[in-house]
Amino acid sequence: MSKKIVVKIDLHDNKDKQKAMKAVSTLSGIDSISVDMASHKMTVIGMVDPVNVVSKLRKASWAASIDSVGPAKEPEKKEEEKKKDGDDKKDGDDKKDGDAKKDGDEKDGKKAAAPTEQQILAELMNQYRAYYPPMNTHYYVQSMEENPNSCAIC
Repeated sequence: MSKKIVVKIDLHDNKDKQKAMKAVSTLSGIDSISVDMASHKMTVIGMVDPVNVVSKLRKASWAASIDSVGPAKEPEKKEEEKKKDGDDKKDGDDKKDGDAKKDGDEKDGKKAAAPTEQQILAELMNQYRAYYPPMNTHYYVQSMEENPNSCAIC
C-alpha cells in the first residue's frame, strides 16, 4: 500500500529543488515526487520508508523533517462513475441482463480476494533469499625470467 509522505525542507531556489528531488529519486519504490516552494514542503508518494527519505535529504545537507505520513488517495471516483453509468443502462434493459451482470461482479470479487498473511510473509522471505556464489581461487605463477632471486647455482 503506497504512502503519502510530506517532508518539510529548507530550499532556497530551483537548483536546490532539483538537487533534492534527484537525491530522493534514487530510492526505490517511489511513484511521484512534488515540491511546493512556497510552503517549503516535499510530497513523496510510493512504497518507501519515510525515515529513508529524510535521511537521504539530510545526507545531501538539507534540514529536513517529517511533516505527515498517510495513505495515498487512490482514484476511486472513476470506478463510481462507471457504476453510475452501469446503473443507467440497467434501467433501460431487462432485469435478466442486470442479474447476469451482478453474478459476474460476484465472481470477480472472489478472484480479487486479498492475500493472507502467510502468503505475504512467504513473498517477503523469497525476496531476501541469500545468494552465495562459489569463491574463485587465484593462483600466482612465478616466472624464472621475472624473478632474479629464483636462480641458484649449487
